[in-house]
Amino acid sequence: MSVIIFTEIDNGALKKSSLEAVYYGVEVAKMKGSTATVLAIGEASEAELAKAGSFGATKVLHANDARLATGNIQAYSDVLASAVAQEGSEVVILAKSSLGDAVAARLAGKLKASIVSNVTELPDLSGGFKVTRSIYTGKAFATVEMKSDKKIIAIKKNAVSVVESGASASVESFSPALKDSDFAVKVTGTHKASSSISLPEADLVVSAGRGLKGPENWGIVEDLANALGAATACSKPVSDLDWRPHHEHVGQTGIKVSPNLYIAAGISGAIQHLAGVNSSKVIVVINKDPEAPFFKAADYGIVGDVFDILPRLTKAVKAL
Repeated sequence: MSVIIFTEIDNGALKKSSLEAVYYGVEVAKMKGSTATVLAIGEASEAELAKAGSFGATKVLHANDARLATGNIQAYSDVLASAVAQEGSEVVILAKSSLGDAVAARLAGKLKASIVSNVTELPDLSGGFKVTRSIYTGKAFATVEMKSDKKIIAIKKNAVSVVESGASASVESFSPALKDSDFAVKVTGTHKASSSISLPEADLVVSAGRGLKGPENWGIVEDLANALGAATACSKPVSDLDWRPHHEHVGQTGIKVSPNLYIAAGISGAIQHLAGVNSSKVIVVINKDPEAPFFKAADYGIVGDVFDILPRLTKAVKAL
């Protein structure tokens, strides 16, 4: 019984979070003594899809019908259900994301499957099928037993430490029948963030708040981000003031990130902001107020003026 891993393609490339899902799915397949098959939907080169082999996959099913180009979630869930039926799969793995959540929910209804999201560890197969998931915005963990025949697992971003190899996966064309009813709703347009680095996928994030005093001062944030190869982000008040675009808003009501490094400059650290960043592996806080609540959540803190500290950090990074 194969494990199916649903992957997402962005601008012709497999997303980093999807490659983490590939590695996780392959490890689950090993535990169950089965095989792992990757499903990729959308336009990508065979060479790009073959990269899934570096994360343990041996086969990739590629569905590239032109009607799937707009990310229709109903059609995606049908394609994924067809792949599950073809491969005789009992377990479906994917990365937790806005697209993944929507597809997984619909797939669970089609397959009458159990579904667990925000999973952080490989399952415990001793005496059943149990997974650990992050709850309460990362402040606690819950162990959930999945009892249905079909199981869907959405893994939390950056929760899996992957090991890459130089292997390649074989790529096969996959063309299941698509129903007209799947396209009753038309996607008339999409608007993507203009940043070259996707914030949800970023390993490094430089974020700033009202301590920057105005949008005209954001150059020092962007300079550090460019030097690090990081994505830029901001607090909710900053996006509400239109200092920065809303797709950079990080927090409970914005984007939730899980980078290896999160640098927060001039952000006080309200609980709503912390809810969106507390899964970061390392948090560095820069604030001139030594009583700023963000320091309690920081791994490293710098008490100082962001207009002095950020240029000095940028200079040090460039020197390295």
